[in-house]
Amino acid sequence: MLQQTQVATVIPYFERFMERFPDLGSLAVAPLDEVLHLWSGLGYYARARHLHQAARRVLSEHAGRFPERIEAVEALPGIGRSTAGAILSLSLGQRHPILDGNIKRVLARCFAVPGWPGTPAVGHRLWSLAEALTPAGDTAAYNQAMMDLGATLCTRGRPACDRCPLSTLCEAYTLGSPQDFPAPRPRKPLPLRRTCVAVVRDASGSVLLQRRPPSGVWGGLWALPEIPTGADPEPWCSATFGISAWVVEKGTPQCHTFTHFRLELVALELRAIGKRARVADDPDHCWYNPAQPHPIGLAAPISRLLAALRDRNDQNP
Repeated sequence: MLQQTQVATVIPYFERFMERFPDLGSLAVAPLDEVLHLWSGLGYYARARHLHQAARRVLSEHAGRFPERIEAVEALPGIGRSTAGAILSLSLGQRHPILDGNIKRVLARCFAVPGWPGTPAVGHRLWSLAEALTPAGDTAAYNQAMMDLGATLCTRGRPACDRCPLSTLCEAYTLGSPQDFPAPRPRKPLPLRRTCVAVVRDASGSVLLQRRPPSGVWGGLWALPEIPTGADPEPWCSATFGISAWVVEKGTPQCHTFTHFRLELVALELRAIGKRARVADDPDHCWYNPAQPHPIGLAAPISRLLAALRDRNDQNP
């Protein structure tokens, strides 16, 4: 959870997650929908899918015991070199280097490594330093100390060099420019994508949801169906879902920022009439009543949109 999400944000999610899934077995047998529901709002949902898949793999391939070889750990979904090294060094004391964002910053400053760590050359240089510096003994303490140093003193914005135990060794500090290292990611303007989603409601107030593909934006989560560009909503709804519907209202555009693009989302509300048989037996579609929510994995913007729809209906029954 802490990968790409701050501690203060993670804490309540972690507590709820661990209360529901106190061990690997309970996570492995849980439906993915429930896992994604408890993750909703944290973003980067591939992390939740990978965590769930990894728990199932440990159960099926390792008899429920987490592997202790670095190669076997790296073979699990969603676990790369640094995460595998962190798991085995912190839990078992094995000698493995790690290179999270905090350690990248400490090493880049201490050795004045130029360039953005996301490039292969800079990444290779930092890994070489991490490998050479990781001690044979007390590896867990060393790795934890390096992460804590980056999180508390060698921070991105205002490094506390006057209190840093490495200041006499730090080349960036000697140069008088610690904040120049590491170089930031090259900035590019985020492209804008526009999409229109259908809020298809039946007489009971339930809304038609569609499960997103496993990869991509909101992978595996439930969301509102996207209306293809240029499609006439009413015939499209009938042809796609076998549902007769008429347009009620068009919402105002909402903008959501992702890592690589911005998404402008417009919700078009349709009132369903008649039967909905084609959806009934499809596992990738469901009817969801915002007034009687149940635990499914909803993308946060979709969850907010449905909550606004529920509140509006409460005010105008």
